[in-house]
Amino acid sequence: MSENNSPSTIATGLAGELTEAGHRLLARVYYADTDFSGIVYHARYLEFLERGRTDYLRLLGVHHSELADGKLGESNVWVVRRMEIDFKSAARIDDILTVETRTAEISGARVKMAQAIKRDDDLLISAVVEAAMINSAGRPRRFPAEWIKLFKPQSQVQTI
Repeated sequence: MSENNSPSTIATGLAGELTEAGHRLLARVYYADTDFSGIVYHARYLEFLERGRTDYLRLLGVHHSELADGKLGESNVWVVRRMEIDFKSAARIDDILTVETRTAEISGARVKMAQAIKRDDDLLISAVVEAAMINSAGRPRRFPAEWIKLFKPQSQVQTI
């Protein structure tokens, strides 16, 4: 395997990239993402947003599988507590979308992420997603102190 195709290079490419403001991920719209009219079905946008948040976390060093395996001393999972979405325009089959994610706010046990889905410079979707971490009994868990630094809100740097 050449240096450019090393597993870490491939994984980083697949996971998008960290930016000054947060994270950016490119995604293509496939036939399976669309409804009978060829535009993206509204529920599929949730999947694009999820990929953006998951890959943002992955590049920050926070992995879902490690949390579930007890990396923090017990099995933990992420849950979405609240989501606000504003549908502005539709994406269509074969469009290349950019999913932007940034930390808007963080407390000891919750994080709000501001997200946008764009086609070129056109804003298609804006969303604010509040997530928390819970243990296997469903009880909220505080984030490790080092995560607070990782998730430092970048709302002062740039607004999505």
